[in-house]
Amino acid sequence: MKVLVTGANGQVGYLLAQKLSALTAVELLAVDKNELDIVDSQAVMQAVSDFKPDVVINAAAYTAVDKAETEQEFAYAINCLGPKNLAEAADRHGALLIHISTDYVFPGDKEGNYHESDVTGPTSVYGKTKLEGEKNVALACRRHIIIRTAWVFGEHGNNFVKTVLRLAQTHSELRIVADQIGGPTYAGDIADSIIKIANGVFREQKKEYGIYHFAGLPHVSWCEFAEEIFSKALEYGVIQKLPVVNRITTADYPTPASRPANSRLDTQRITKCYGITPSDWMQALNSIKAYKS
Repeated sequence: MKVLVTGANGQVGYLLAQKLSALTAVELLAVDKNELDIVDSQAVMQAVSDFKPDVVINAAAYTAVDKAETEQEFAYAINCLGPKNLAEAADRHGALLIHISTDYVFPGDKEGNYHESDVTGPTSVYGKTKLEGEKNVALACRRHIIIRTAWVFGEHGNNFVKTVLRLAQTHSELRIVADQIGGPTYAGDIADSIIKIANGVFREQKKEYGIYHFAGLPHVSWCEFAEEIFSKALEYGVIQKLPVVNRITTADYPTPASRPANSRLDTQRITKCYGITPSDWMQALNSIKAYKS
């Protein structure tokens, strides 16, 4: 199986490249933005034409949620045009395109979990560009799988786990939002899920295209997530003392971009179609020493 991975230096892309490179049955081409600019349609078409992948995995994205409010053109180029270019190239060469999306495509005002079929309604520029990217992928590539995920963390790149661990080194007290709920998702679990799907489709064991949700359980608030991070960090000697965590509301911590209050993604469809279970983020935190920035 020949696999092209874009965004190979991001949280998910990095682990995807590591895991795929260890598989003898896989011929891998992993590229970052310096090696392939996905906004350049000609470069994308040439790269796909030359390599002839069976699977294209787009892990490239503009993820600076707040900056996107003022860098709209930049965010649009990477999150909308990039996926469109990859989708057109993949479709022309008959490849499967697996594209990573986000919970931010939803407004976050629903009671209960979000299903793949629920009405979208992003409230931030970032969310709007990611939704437009989804639409471009679906329109341009017949063999596509879109994976929406949430609250991603991992050993590589910037994320909430690293941020709060860094703050805990210098602050005895932290204020953390308690009225946004979601499922923290380990980047390595996203990578494993994508590889399982790619294998299933390539070997023609599964051909269930479309949108899937993949995220972690149990659902928690950012505050509860932080408390679990600190508990693990203390247990493994990453920090020497638990900081005091003060629960605040979203209104207490204004940001340029609005965040969904409810980011709970229902993952039953991906379990039913591909046998993939939710990310065990609590288990992933057992290797918390690796998350030190």
